[in-house]
Amino acid sequence: MSTAHPAYDAIAIGCGPFNLGLAALASGLDDVNLAVLDGRPELTWHRGLMFGDAMLQVSFLADLVSLVEPAHPLSFLSYLRDNDRLYQFYVREKFHPTRREYEAYLRWAAAQLDSLHFGHQVEHVRWNGDDFQLTVARGNEKAELAARHLVLGVGTEPSVPPALQGLPAEKFLHSADYLYRRDDLLKAGRVTVVGSGQSGAECALDLLRANSDGGPAVNWLTRTPSFAPLDYSKLVLEMTTPSYVDYFHELAEASRDRLVKEQWRHYKGISSDTLDDIHDVLYQRDLGAEPVAPVELQCGVAVESAVAGEDGVELTLRHTDSGRTFKHQTDVVIAATGYRNRPLPFLGELVDRVKLDAAGRWTINRDHSVAAEGDLAGRLFVANADLHSHGVAAPDLGIGAVRNAGILNAIAGRECFRLPKQTAFTTFAVPGAE
Repeated sequence: MSTAHPAYDAIAIGCGPFNLGLAALASGLDDVNLAVLDGRPELTWHRGLMFGDAMLQVSFLADLVSLVEPAHPLSFLSYLRDNDRLYQFYVREKFHPTRREYEAYLRWAAAQLDSLHFGHQVEHVRWNGDDFQLTVARGNEKAELAARHLVLGVGTEPSVPPALQGLPAEKFLHSADYLYRRDDLLKAGRVTVVGSGQSGAECALDLLRANSDGGPAVNWLTRTPSFAPLDYSKLVLEMTTPSYVDYFHELAEASRDRLVKEQWRHYKGISSDTLDDIHDVLYQRDLGAEPVAPVELQCGVAVESAVAGEDGVELTLRHTDSGRTFKHQTDVVIAATGYRNRPLPFLGELVDRVKLDAAGRWTINRDHSVAAEGDLAGRLFVANADLHSHGVAAPDLGIGAVRNAGILNAIAGRECFRLPKQTAFTTFAVPGAE
């Protein structure tokens, strides 16, 4: 990439599924010159949780392009055809691919896009009134690039609550690193999983299977009232459609915040299949003839503090219904405690020009542009950093193609892609309201 390169129409920072989808849709546009920059050497996706039988929680139609351009050459069906697997997928009769196959699809699509540049670390971004000026490091070299628009898709990073921070690495890990540490975990005497989203459930399931074969004692703890299933009923799924996003975005900030808290089971619950598998393992475990290490599942408990010692980790837990506290001893803690948006230190002084809501978060317009002052308005976009403004659909892979189509329409200043108008049977707003 040359320092003399003319200004791009857009540069996207980060190459996860959402910005990869942006590149896929942009590949068919002659009037949008896009580059996607990522500091990693190659595209990978949740390798630390890539269990062999783990399923994607959405249909194959939630690929990079299909919900906007189903005939696109980078669709999941095109990937199957290109790899001579279309009939096998047809006979399989399951709409949900495995997580391994989805990553293989992403890598297949990435290999066909010249706009992707891995090993390119964005160090600083400035705004000169017309363009973004980016300082980009590639190994020992640096380049200066320019773009009229910027799309931030740097993704999330593991989140660890204060009560678990500071534990030594040999006695603690986030679920994102589970498979990298699995061999050591199975040698421990007692392993405790904290958190009951899908990641926590998959880690617990793997440990329970190992327990039945003579592995470590297992504790699975959650502060929620139950090990709750993902609400995947069809009319609830309509809350991940563009129709609901339209409605949600127009609500008052306080209403949006309340709904995001209430709707956690729409995107943070556990798949029913995983819960069934866990119960089956526990049931079969009780039928075994050989003694195995103890197992305990406990809901409605919150971690108050954690102290590491020579004998492992002592957790202080609070029983949420009674308010009573008690101690729990373990050798290793796995924090299945979710993710948070990555910091954006390279934006520098640009953040001072962004408009904030009452809670200090970026104000995001319906087209996913960041509300900003003056000539910066309409130039900066975000992918999957808009849960507070666009609702529970924000992290859902099924909204990615539509969001990207809207961003590209805004960048091009024309309707490059026809956006869906009616995507739900449910009416969310007051009938007849403007």
